[in-house]
Amino acid sequence: MGKQHHAEIGEFLASRRAGITPEQVGLPVYDAAKRRVPGLRRQEVATLAGLSVDYYTQIERGKVNGISEAVLDAIARALQLDEAERSHLFDLHRSATTSPQRPRPRRTKTIRPMVQRLVDSMTVPAFVRNARHDFVCGNQLAYAFYSPLYPDPLHPDPGQPVNFVRFCFLDPRARDFYPDWEWMADSAVNLLRTDAGRDPYDRGISDLVGELSTRSEEFRVRWAKHNVRLHYTGTKTFHHPVVGDITVTYETMPLPADPGLVLTIYSPEPGSPSADAMTLLATWAATHLGEAASAAEDQAERSPSQHPEH
Repeated sequence: MGKQHHAEIGEFLASRRAGITPEQVGLPVYDAAKRRVPGLRRQEVATLAGLSVDYYTQIERGKVNGISEAVLDAIARALQLDEAERSHLFDLHRSATTSPQRPRPRRTKTIRPMVQRLVDSMTVPAFVRNARHDFVCGNQLAYAFYSPLYPDPLHPDPGQPVNFVRFCFLDPRARDFYPDWEWMADSAVNLLRTDAGRDPYDRGISDLVGELSTRSEEFRVRWAKHNVRLHYTGTKTFHHPVVGDITVTYETMPLPADPGLVLTIYSPEPGSPSADAMTLLATWAATHLGEAASAAEDQAERSPSQHPEH
C-alpha cells in the first residue's frame, strides 16, 4: 500500500505538469516543435519551484519522505495548483509518509439520532453521504428526490444505501436524471478522487474504485486524469421522472463529530418553476412514500413475534 501511495503523488504531479504550458507560467519557448511533452518539463517545474532537477525528479518518482511543507508549497505555486489540488497534494504526502498503523479518525458507521432529527426537521431535501458517496440517511423529501436511484422508487430501503457514483456510471437511468451527465460524471469522479486522497486506506473507497474501473470505461478514463475538486456550494439541475426539471442551489457541510460524513441541502429559487416542482414532489412524497411507510409499519405490527412462547 505504501508504494502505491508514493506512486499516487508522482502520477498526480505529472498530470498537473502536463496540463500547464510554459506560456502560462511566463517561461519562454524557443523551439516548440522539439518539445516532447505537452506541458511543462520537469526541469521547468524545478526551476520555478527553486529546486534542483534531480530533487524534483525524485519527488515525482514517489520519494517523498522528509519533504517539508515549504517544498510542497513551492511545487504547488510552480504548478499553479488551485485550492483543491493543493489540498490533495498535501493529503497524498501525508498518506505516503504516515504508517497505516497509526490512529486515524474513526469512520462513522451509524447515524446519530440528532443528525437524523436535523435532516427530518428541514422542509427541503436534506441528506447525509459518506466518503465513498453512499446515501446514508435523509428526510422523506430527499428520498423522494433521489427515488430514481432505488430499484423500487416507491419503497426506498434506508437499510440498503445506494451509491451516487455507481448510479452515475452503471445505471442507464442516470443520463435522464442528470441532464448534463458529462458534467455530473466529471464532478462525481473528481470528488471521489478528493475523498480517496484524504483517506487512501478506506477499503470501501478502494473497492468502489476497483469495481467501477472494471465495469465502466467512462469512469476509468476520468479516474486516470487525477482531477480533484472541492464541493461546498453551487447549482445543479436534475430531471425527476415525477415532476420534471428541478434546478437547486446546494450547500454541503462536513459533520465534524462524524468523520467522513457530509450533510447536503438542496433549495430551489423561491417563486421559480423549480420551487413549484419541489412543492409537487413534496406532495407526491407525502402521498406515496408516506403510504408505503405506513403499510410497512402495519405489516411489521401484524407479523408474529420472532420469539417462541414457552
